[in-house]
Amino acid sequence: MRSPSLLSLALLSSSALASLQVVPGATWTATNTGEHIQAHGAGIIKVDDTYYLIGEDKTNGTAFLNVNCYSSTNLVEWAYEGALLSQEASGDLGPSRVLERPKVIYNDQTGKYVLWMHIDSSDYKEAKTGVATGDTVCSEYEYQGSFQPLGFQSRDMGLFKDDDGAAYLLTEDRENGLRINALTDDYLNVTGDSSVYRFDEKYEAPAMIKADGTYYLFASQLSGWDPNDNYYTTAPSLSGPWTSWTTFATAGSATYSSQTTFVLPITGTASTSYIYLGDRWVSSALFRSTYVWLPLAIDTAANTASMADAVNWVPDVAAGTTSAGPSESAPEAEDAVLSGGGEGGVFADGAGDAGE
Repeated sequence: MRSPSLLSLALLSSSALASLQVVPGATWTATNTGEHIQAHGAGIIKVDDTYYLIGEDKTNGTAFLNVNCYSSTNLVEWAYEGALLSQEASGDLGPSRVLERPKVIYNDQTGKYVLWMHIDSSDYKEAKTGVATGDTVCSEYEYQGSFQPLGFQSRDMGLFKDDDGAAYLLTEDRENGLRINALTDDYLNVTGDSSVYRFDEKYEAPAMIKADGTYYLFASQLSGWDPNDNYYTTAPSLSGPWTSWTTFATAGSATYSSQTTFVLPITGTASTSYIYLGDRWVSSALFRSTYVWLPLAIDTAANTASMADAVNWVPDVAAGTTSAGPSESAPEAEDAVLSGGGEGGVFADGAGDAGE
């Protein structure tokens, strides 16, 4: 790896001060702790004017430690707020257990925040979903238990809340494909005796948005901690018909060395934009894994999605827009400290120190 020059470090640090920018693949640190943000496999929920990033604490590797919560008003500067769930002495949340892909949605009828997650044994043979509830978005949540939805395996999962308040579990059933399951009115279980839709294709890490009446479902192929080309499909209804899966990032780029975890809409005074949230896993030291966040272009006329790589970019949550960051002639800056506490990774070609 080429060492960054003092000049390139100075240029990157000075330009970072000029605007609050996102640097995909950087080591992002919390503003109030100075520590690497531990919110992997995360989702974001907006409450009033504040965004809450909720994800996995990988300090213990694959073993569950915490579901962490961070807050931000600009999507760049994140403050640690606390843990929604923490390791317990035994049970689903005990030592050597697996908890992945935590996602939170708000139930307007019950007034509760509902957290869904992948619950498993250390050998990944249980393949269940877990549910917890909280009175406020970053409070300590009450764990409700775990189960296999509709009696099927569930590993990497996501949540989607539709315009009408109905919510859905997006779940990887390894043996049978990717499922869309409707949730009960209280969001604490799945409803019905069959899935709303089941894809025969084997995908994981699903994330969904709805834009101008069209549903967009993004997901990863199955390759463990290694990155791959992620795909998406669209439909006018959750029950289909769904289009053929196709890539949204440059083919062969392994989604810029990342795996999808969430897609965030930001709506402001000017427009609505979409942000792809991905994980760049470091399998040998999961706590060192970083985050690849990039603007995601949605063409509502053609019902297509596309995503270009970027050294850095700037979100404007008030306007609901994203823009290119300050240009860098030497984007490698491994030791640079960026606005919002990020420390640069290797950005020259969109790939980091390690895959996924």
